[in-house]
Parts: sequence; structure tokens; C-alpha cells
Amino acid sequence: MKQKEEAAKILQAAVAQGRQALSEYEAKQVLAAYGVPVTQEILSKTPDEAVAAAGKLGYPVVLKACSPSLMHKSDTGLVELGLADEAALRSAFDRISSRLTSEADGMLVSEMVSGKRELVVGMNRDPQFGPCVMLGLGGVMTEIFKDAVFRMAPVDPIEVAEMAGSLKAAKLLDAFRGEAPADREALYRCVIGAGQIGLDWNAVSEIDINPVLVSADGRVKAVDALIVLNPDV
Repeated sequence: MKQKEEAAKILQAAVAQGRQALSEYEAKQVLAAYGVPVTQEILSKTPDEAVAAAGKLGYPVVLKACSPSLMHKSDTGLVELGLADEAALRSAFDRISSRLTSEADGMLVSEMVSGKRELVVGMNRDPQFGPCVMLGLGGVMTEIFKDAVFRMAPVDPIEVAEMAGSLKAAKLLDAFRGEAPADREALYRCVIGAGQIGLDWNAVSEIDINPVLVSADGRVKAVDALIVLNPDV
């Protein structure tokens, strides 16, 4: 309940400010409140704070610039992966800072999650049908293969299981090349949570969780997330 209250505060404040989107840090807080498994991360303002955050999370880490205006960070060199120690982290902090063209909320220090299997989960608000959820093949393959399934929200685990089974790449969720089967329950929570946010908040026009990464041991985590707002609602 407390998580939902914090999520409400984040969304209400963003709408009141007339913002077009949440920052990644805010988006993941909202998603986590709705049961979506997200990466552990800490927002840091300075290199020293980033080093302290990495000490809590454990190396290697990921460093990302964080701001509501930064919707496509990888394309502009604002994300650095696999930072193995303090020296690498400080250097990355300086590099990303030098590439920023606008003020950021800070730098997001995140646990490094790896895996061969990438999925995408989303929610779009259709003018006729309302919130609709999507599950598909994620990462760079999203636009190439266009392997995705859509349903109207709300959805339950049975419906999400049917969505997953309808994917052309459905076998990726089973044991794959020596890797464990995906934690389907966690994956289903991603889709159900995205849909519920759309039902609860008319001001949320779009949710894009990409990639949802499946690690070798089957754990499922939302690595990147975007929540787009329509503050006029």
C-alpha cells in the first residue's frame, strides 16, 4: 500500500507540472509499486554518491543519465554498461556529464543484469478500447521482427500466458541453450502491472518496458522503462 501511495505522489506531481514523461527512476518506482520486477538502482548527484551507490549494489554496475526529458539515452551516449570498479565508474560519470545538453536529475547507478533473452512489455491507450497491453520480443529485435501480442486491459495470468504462448518466439521462455526457463510469474506481473497502471491513471498514455531481460537463471527484470504522460487528461 505504501508503494502505491508513493507511486501516486510521483504521478500526481508530474501531471501537476505538465510533464510529458516520468524519468526512468520515477517510472521504475511506479512499476515496482504495481508488482513489476525492476533492477535495483540508486539516483546519484555526484561521483562520490555514485561510488557509494555502487558499493551498496556491488560491481559491475550500469550508469545512466536520468531526466524526464531523456527518453532515448542509449542513442546519445548517456548509458555505460559493465563498469567494473570505482575508476571506471568515475570516468563514465565524467564522460556522460560532458555529453549532456540539458540539466539532468542526476545519474542512475544500476545493478548490471545480463541475459540472452530480451522481451518488451508495453501499454498504449487506444481511443476506442482504452488501455491495451503488449508483450513481445524485445531489445533491438522489437522493430525488426515485430513479434508482439496485444490485449485489452485488465488481463489476468491466464490471458498473459496465452499472450506468451502466441509469440513466434515463445520457446525463448522455456529452457534455452543451457539457460533456465523464464520466471513466467514475474513476466506475467510485468504485463498485468502495466495494464493496471493504465486503468488506474488516465494521465498515463503509454508505457514502454524494454528490455525485460531474462537472465541465465531465469530471473526476469525490467532493465529500462518509459512512462509517457498526457497531462491534459
